[in-house]
Amino acid sequence: MIVALAAVVLFGCKSAPKEEKIPVGVQLYSVRDNMEQDFYGTLKAIKEMGYDGVEFAGLFGNTPEQVKAWCDELELNPISAHVPLADMMADIDGVIKTYKAIGCQYLAVPYLPEDLRPGTDQFEPTVAAIAELAKKVKAAGMTLLYHNHDFEFKTLEDGSYGLDYIYSTVPADLLQTELDLCWVKYSGIDPAEYLRKYTDRSPVVHFKDYYFEGEKEGDPYALIGIEKEEEAPKTVFEFRPLGCGMQDVQSLIDAFKDAHSKWIIVEQDNPSMGMCPMASIKKGLCNLKHMLCPGECEQKECCNQQEGCCEKEEGCCSEDDCAKCDKADGCEEKAE
Repeated sequence: MIVALAAVVLFGCKSAPKEEKIPVGVQLYSVRDNMEQDFYGTLKAIKEMGYDGVEFAGLFGNTPEQVKAWCDELELNPISAHVPLADMMADIDGVIKTYKAIGCQYLAVPYLPEDLRPGTDQFEPTVAAIAELAKKVKAAGMTLLYHNHDFEFKTLEDGSYGLDYIYSTVPADLLQTELDLCWVKYSGIDPAEYLRKYTDRSPVVHFKDYYFEGEKEGDPYALIGIEKEEEAPKTVFEFRPLGCGMQDVQSLIDAFKDAHSKWIIVEQDNPSMGMCPMASIKKGLCNLKHMLCPGECEQKECCNQQEGCCEKEEGCCSEDDCAKCDKADGCEEKAE
């Protein structure tokens, strides 16, 4: 009874009582420095913002038992974990044991090194290796996901995208999608329609926003710290809080529903617009809540008053949401 009431209160959407609440998590890579400095304190702040769950990007030396205890205490769902492919290849049994102990339902291949990507000699063997990993993950009662960037949209000799090759080669009962809609759009593809393409195969979806102008040149991954030897592109590209960039977020929500997806994951690889990482993911969540609860209920101004961007003329927050938005923005390090 309490859980059901909380689900109604969280988004405060009295105008649509029959529609199930969409749970929202955050990819903890977005706040990796905070996690490294204070793992528990960061999880607690994320819960206070109103997030329902988290997706891990490393445990920073904490044991799975301790992490599970913290998630249980805070009532945060440990949805999934991004684990480097090399780590899975080296010890998939250990990876499964660690994240199953925490309670994760999903493991995700987060990124392919350059020598394993579509267009290389190692791409097809890599996909075959992912299929073998997926079998072990499934046998353990979990599900393997593949998280894309833009390089998977390279066109292969048969005219298909590399990402579609992965999903056509590895059966859906072994491998599900984790579409990162930022990189889909950056690749020039309609992210809403691409998500619908994988209806019933997209349980976890990354909602990520960005701003871009100019020609696509250089390496955008320099912005997320993966390929630090590369210089950042000279054109303007930056990640933005969700709802503050070029994404049509409402269309993504509609596609999410059509695809029967289960979890929205907010991610912002690097902060921008003068915000720290914690303020960025809070701003993104506040914007998202406006769009998840649109329409007839009374407009609340709490989220629109947050410093940054994108005031919405429609949408609502509950009183509980306002209280969460009014709390400390997680930028304590900037207080002095």
